[in-house]
Amino acid sequence: MKAVRIHKHGGLERLTYESVPDPKIQPNEVLVAVKACALNYLDLWTRQGIAGIKIPLPVIPGTDISGVVHETGDMVSGIKKGDKVLLSPGVSCGECKYCLAGNDNMCPDYTLLGFKRDGGCAEYVKVPSTNVIPMPQGINFVEGASIPLVFLTAWHMLVARAKVQPGEDVLVLAAGSGVGIAAIQIAKLFGARVIATASTEEKLAKAQDLGADDTVNYVKKDFHAEVMKLTDKKGVEVVIEHVGPATWEKSILSLARAGRLVTCGATTGPIVKLDLRYIFSRHLSVLGSYVGSKAELLEVLKYFPEKKLHPVVDRVLTLKDVKVAHKLLEDRKQFGKVVLTPSASSRT
Repeated sequence: MKAVRIHKHGGLERLTYESVPDPKIQPNEVLVAVKACALNYLDLWTRQGIAGIKIPLPVIPGTDISGVVHETGDMVSGIKKGDKVLLSPGVSCGECKYCLAGNDNMCPDYTLLGFKRDGGCAEYVKVPSTNVIPMPQGINFVEGASIPLVFLTAWHMLVARAKVQPGEDVLVLAAGSGVGIAAIQIAKLFGARVIATASTEEKLAKAQDLGADDTVNYVKKDFHAEVMKLTDKKGVEVVIEHVGPATWEKSILSLARAGRLVTCGATTGPIVKLDLRYIFSRHLSVLGSYVGSKAELLEVLKYFPEKKLHPVVDRVLTLKDVKVAHKLLEDRKQFGKVVLTPSASSRT
């Protein structure tokens, strides 16, 4: 099969489009013919390398995957060849106390497709049968691949961790990112008011189309000052933070009393400053959040056939254009998901 592989960490030149052997499945696994694979910042970090984390190389990147079941293992039931599916992005042991409690994203062995095991930037991918989910009604392959990681991550941040409530103010940073476009929609689904930030007026207009009530161009204005104006100096109850040191201090200062900051990433770096006096004196909560459980993904998928949540696709390219796709993410040129397909004919 044809696949994108990373043999060494580094720049765009480390992405190779090459022929590799087809995956061989185990009795509890399913082989999926990939129709679409959406990119995430995780793909950039996998290529570049992450300090302190060993990623087995070579690796096929790509976490968000949709496709058609091609083959099933002897122990697999309820899944058949030809089924249209999307894949839950996280792989866990299935046996530890966290997995058995339904918190598989807390499993000590938890990893993501395309990170420490081969992912979907290929013609075929193999996964445990528990990762296979029927495609929601009315969703095509490109849209399906645009859903799993970002909507699951945003759902876990807002619903499980922040416990967002109707009428609360939610600040969503980087509205054009995958997590941003999902968080805007989920916060609105739960009756919150959304303030979204982005770097261009075009992105802010699209954020409003998704439901953002107010927007701030963080290049032109101080987003903390604008948040305080928009909330009559109260601040927001929830901040969806995944940027890191570039926004961290202002994110903390933007919180209302008893506010909750939820972080799921560190795009601009992992080290931030934190004044503990401000945290305890204002009863603030800083919450970590990492992806979400398979059960949560099943829950969030219910809202797509009803059109209460919508996948957002920036553009579709083929696997051969993977370097172009990575460059788009590096330059933050996209609004929503950049999706790769094995060929132009596999997009519907």
